[in-house]
Amino acid sequence: MHWREEGVILSVRRHGENGAIVELFTREHGRYLGLVHGARSRLKRPVLQPGNVVDATWRARLSEQLGTLAVEPVSLKAGAFMEDAAALDALLSMVALTQLVPEREAHPRLYDASRYLLEVLDDPALWPPLMVRWELGLLQELGFGLDLTRCAGGGPDTNLAFVSPRSGRAVSAEMGGPYANRMLRLPGFLRPGGSADYALRDITDGFALTGYFLARHILAPRGMAMPQARLRMVSRWSGGEQEPGV
Repeated sequence: MHWREEGVILSVRRHGENGAIVELFTREHGRYLGLVHGARSRLKRPVLQPGNVVDATWRARLSEQLGTLAVEPVSLKAGAFMEDAAALDALLSMVALTQLVPEREAHPRLYDASRYLLEVLDDPALWPPLMVRWELGLLQELGFGLDLTRCAGGGPDTNLAFVSPRSGRAVSAEMGGPYANRMLRLPGFLRPGGSADYALRDITDGFALTGYFLARHILAPRGMAMPQARLRMVSRWSGGEQEPGV
């Protein structure tokens, strides 16, 4: 059996003297692992980095086997962000969270969103709100999507300001105001018809929102902690290191 498809490298684990087990995320085959021979060579090491996009060919005698991978570079993004700590943390956070997707299960919408996010990580005015949206998409793909379009309490849908931590549904300012200290804030760029502009607080609120549900529904049930790269990424924003986008 074999297939050939573009994929994003998620992880690389050394195997034997010169090989490596490489984990890919592809559009049609989902998260897949395979053995790359000669992975420690001078030519392959720069290619086999998390976040890089490769043209991959997977082969195995039986579908349930690990199989072997042959990869050719398509877009080598990882090295470009070595001097941009914020973008590098965002990239590493994305690949770490993608590893939560079930193996060999296609998620084409998440893959397309991942590829787009990789293309804009060099623009600090674009990627932060897109990263929040990407995490919302991950929650959706894993069966824990949030409803941010209607007020859960029956209030007006035109003034949504909070998200219920219990239901994952939006709540209007009128209905949620008295319970604001128990609610998660809904940033303006996630509200229906909201502006694409954002302030520092919006990004902090967005990451707090997605982080809460990622921890509650996905990480905690598996006994896992939040990826360190995501903690660093969020800390940069909450610490005010980034400029607001316009």
